[in-house]
Amino acid sequence: MSKHILLICLCLLLRLHGTVCSNPLSHLCFSQGRYIVKSPYHFNLNFLLNSLSKTTSPTGFALGSDGEGQYRVNGLALCRGDVSTEDCKTCVAEASIEIGQRCHANKGAAIWYDYCLLKYSNLEIFGEIDNQYRFYMSNVQEVCNPVEFNAKVKYLLSAVSSKAYASPELYAIGELELEASQKLYGLAQCTRDLSSANCQSCLDEAISELPNCCNAKRGGRVVGGSCNFRYELYPFVKA
Repeated sequence: MSKHILLICLCLLLRLHGTVCSNPLSHLCFSQGRYIVKSPYHFNLNFLLNSLSKTTSPTGFALGSDGEGQYRVNGLALCRGDVSTEDCKTCVAEASIEIGQRCHANKGAAIWYDYCLLKYSNLEIFGEIDNQYRFYMSNVQEVCNPVEFNAKVKYLLSAVSSKAYASPELYAIGELELEASQKLYGLAQCTRDLSSANCQSCLDEAISELPNCCNAKRGGRVVGGSCNFRYELYPFVKA
């Protein structure tokens, strides 16, 4: 089967599952130089992205490298901890296509969806906290009792973060009872190439961004290349 037919089949599959990924949350094309189309780096990158889309779905995480010297490319993919195998596979496959379109010929790039993260680079990226890019998302609505609410958000995220960096999956969710039978829901996750200590450091720094990203907001998240957190006043993960 030719590469063109494979691409068409993959695109049709992604359209059938379009609600899984929809639009990316964000993407970043690193300023690490550019590769020549159809060069060894381009070939190695395509091979790696294809490999990651196949190997991520059973475990929710995969990393790998291909090539040597100036043609070596490193990459990883991570799915949200509650995402099914099928949805994980679909998200990473779509990310592999989209990142090539948005960051054509860039030697390093990352793309984020609700369900997954995919990134690659010609530099060594494994085991190090990625602070190159971090973005915020928050609910436009604000709460009536900001001081008390902000304190509870930080308390929940700190507790969920502690559970995450202590777990093998570096992922945890939690909830906190509020007044009037309302609950606050939280999630924290790191890429599994990090040590527990680096995961803790990454999440601590992300949570310190709460005043900048989500002050008094009914929901919000801080997302980066190595870790992320999210909180909402409604359940947002699958049971």
